[in-house]
Amino acid sequence: MKKLLAVTIVVLLFIAACNTFDHPWGHDFHVNVDGDEFGGPFGWLLGVLLAGGGVLVGAVVLVCAAMLAGLLFAGLGMLVVVGLAALGIAIAAALSPLLLPLAIVIGLVWYFNRRGRKSVPAPKEAAV
Repeated sequence: MKKLLAVTIVVLLFIAACNTFDHPWGHDFHVNVDGDEFGGPFGWLLGVLLAGGGVLVGAVVLVCAAMLAGLLFAGLGMLVVVGLAALGIAIAAALSPLLLPLAIVIGLVWYFNRRGRKSVPAPKEAAV
């Protein structure tokens, strides 16, 4: 399968090269750069070089943008996790002093309930 893919790519590149070189050195090829028109073999060469340079610049920009987006979203993810942890700690710290009176009341109720449940030992009978 890999050989078939490689052969297909080579054949397609060969077809593209044949279409490019159909006209000997681009007799009909004209490039317009800042109002100056270049034709013939030099225009063809200039057009190919400028197109290749544009593709190269586009590839570099795309890679840089992908790296920036990856770093940005990774950094934002870390900030969200840290922010949620800090929010949880802040909420717990804010609620604990406010819940202290409630905790005292619950503790007293629990203490009195525990005290009432203590089993009283049965009186011992006198030895006969």
